[in-house]
Amino acid sequence: METKTIQRRFDLDWLRVLAILSVFIYHSTRFFNLGDWHVKNVITYVWVEALERFMEIWMMPLVFLISGASIFYAMNKGGAGTFFKDKVFRLLIPLLVAMFTYASLQIYLERVTHGQFSGSYFAFLPHYFEGVYLDVGSAGNFAFHGMHMWYVMILFIYCLLFHPLFRWWKGSGRGMLNKIGDILGFPWTLWLALAFPILILNIWVSDTDLEFGAGGWPFLYYIFFLLYGFVIVSHERLQANIKRMRWFHLTLGLVLSAALLILTANPALASLEDALGETFYILSACCLLPAFLGFGMQHLTKTSPFLKYAGEAVMGFYILHQTVLLIAGYFVVQWAIPDFAKWMVILTTSFVVIMATYEFAVRRVNVLRFLFGMKPITRAPAAQTMDPQVAKAA
Repeated sequence: METKTIQRRFDLDWLRVLAILSVFIYHSTRFFNLGDWHVKNVITYVWVEALERFMEIWMMPLVFLISGASIFYAMNKGGAGTFFKDKVFRLLIPLLVAMFTYASLQIYLERVTHGQFSGSYFAFLPHYFEGVYLDVGSAGNFAFHGMHMWYVMILFIYCLLFHPLFRWWKGSGRGMLNKIGDILGFPWTLWLALAFPILILNIWVSDTDLEFGAGGWPFLYYIFFLLYGFVIVSHERLQANIKRMRWFHLTLGLVLSAALLILTANPALASLEDALGETFYILSACCLLPAFLGFGMQHLTKTSPFLKYAGEAVMGFYILHQTVLLIAGYFVVQWAIPDFAKWMVILTTSFVVIMATYEFAVRRVNVLRFLFGMKPITRAPAAQTMDPQVAKAA
């Protein structure tokens, strides 16, 4: 019987860690951008808005693409029951914890800083279940999506919906999966093949109520990035092409991103931005994603003690990050210091608190590991001491 050893993809592990770190940095700047957020600094900056706009192009699409790649390898670990059980423990339980615990603290900070509530957090708790909270400015309070845990909720839903397709692709539909990979693997056209269905969907979604989303994209668009991740890691020639074309994709993606930011920042080009902005946005993402994958395949091929630690910590870090950032930001934005210093204090303090909480609480306590979607620590049985006479006789 022919067997094939599946080696761990260290490039995907590195990219996952870097992507979640990018989400952390992105959220640390939201106190200072032009748009509204749960907690805001008095002074906001256009250049911060531009930075966030660039990060939104690729940040969450990359996270979903890596999730799709991870699902491809997870399909080898058992049947449907094993798959669904894993998703319940890794995704649904942390989502429920967020929904009924720390999400309320984030809503409380928003209500207090926006002048919508006065009083202590515990005085606010009875009001948490009044109405449904969707986004900043919502009238309701109950965050059924767990605030920043919306990614976990959407990923869990898509795992359930597309499991039959994933199972078919790994089985009798493998030929179809290979054909899709062949199409995407054709030189010089990968970014167009990625972008075309999203551009088509964008024509339809823009005229409906389905444009609601988070992370810079409508929720429906993340389906494609999830599926692309699954397809890409299934096809060796496609991956070789992504690796070979990494500089082309990076250059084109940066040029398109720069053009988009110029259109967005110049009021005189508002009509042109309305006509081409979304197209540039989509095309930029579909260039930058294969660029990041290609550079990861080329350079992020080895593990390290840091990666082993960070790879396990990344989910706990994501779960903790926004709540800690908002608590730190709530106090720091009121200080009479330069705004850049505020950002540095928020960033560094939050990082230290998150990592300390993970290291000394979450990582070491199995109950917390369970609530954070982590596997329990398996402790080796204590060595038994043999009686000296028995040992001598042996």
